Amino acid sequence: MSIPNAEPFHLAGNEIAILMIHGFSGSPVSIRPWAEGLHAEGYSIYAPRLPGHGTTWSEMNETTWQDWYQEVEKEFESIRVKHRRIFVAGFSMGGALALHLAAERGREIEGLLLVNPSIGDDRLIMSFVPLIKYLIPSVAGRRTDVAAPNPPRHSYGRTPLRALHSLQKLWRKVRSELPAIDLPLMIGYSIQDHVVDPKFSEIVIDNISSVDIREIIFENSFHNVALDYDLSQLVSESHTFVRDVLTGEVATESLIDEEFDSIVAGLSLDESTPTDYLDELEETSVEVYAGDNKPLPTLTIVQRAALVGVIGGPSYILVTALSPLDLLGIGFWPGAIALIAGVITFFWQMKPEPDDENGVAL
Repeated sequence: MSIPNAEPFHLAGNEIAILMIHGFSGSPVSIRPWAEGLHAEGYSIYAPRLPGHGTTWSEMNETTWQDWYQEVEKEFESIRVKHRRIFVAGFSMGGALALHLAAERGREIEGLLLVNPSIGDDRLIMSFVPLIKYLIPSVAGRRTDVAAPNPPRHSYGRTPLRALHSLQKLWRKVRSELPAIDLPLMIGYSIQDHVVDPKFSEIVIDNISSVDIREIIFENSFHNVALDYDLSQLVSESHTFVRDVLTGEVATESLIDEEFDSIVAGLSLDESTPTDYLDELEETSVEVYAGDNKPLPTLTIVQRAALVGVIGGPSYILVTALSPLDLLGIGFWPGAIALIAGVITFFWQMKPEPDDENGVAL
């Protein structure tokens, strides 16, 4: 395996089982500290390795989201033979797979625990993935998105594009299934996540049919909370959630509403006060740990020029195909050449840094 210690693992515990699912291009290494923390509370932990993960990105490119989900469902069936009460936890793409499992097998699951669930990506470049995957098999990945120093290697340094396109299909399916899910839910997200926009956690919250939703905000961690500064908070909140579901003490009203009510209760309506609540927020200075991550790269002049070919090439092909206009007298070929050259030039420049061994798991 190209990722050290990427094998699936099982930690034997009590009669309560937790199925834990890692993220896209990642491995069980990415969730192991979270799993070990919950095992210390007595739970039985099951963490499968999804097909194509933990080996090589090229092998992952031969798998689809159906393959990943089949492994999750296979593990779930195995757990059901041994345990009557099962929780499902998912990190990033693992959150999407957990939601799909809940939509399919919700009556057999006690509750869901999601951390920075990946159910979409609105960046413009993602719309080109279905085409680019036929031209380039992979692109360079970012550094692992962890604020804490020296995280273990847990994912590939490249993103396999055919697998990424399959992930996009999973995103669409899961978003359509959200209203069908009514399980108790703990959902945590990082306000400094550079991989999955926190708004997708809000989309889950707003569209799921669950009455009991526990929202957790991680202020000190980036995407992979289990390897970051808020690990103890993640474990503590997860244990509390599981315990409350088992004992029937999960709040009947969403904790989101309770937090909102507490904020409103603290607002002052005294107009004689020289400053209002918003003024105080603007004046508040919050020191945020910058971590060892670099910002997302900006486009170079060459990449911007390449985008002209990516956009203009298809336009030229359409004009040539739908009208008698042929500016150069050689048909659609100039547009095709511009498109291919633009795509290759754009992504060829996205090379990993010399010391960039870790990718980022979605």
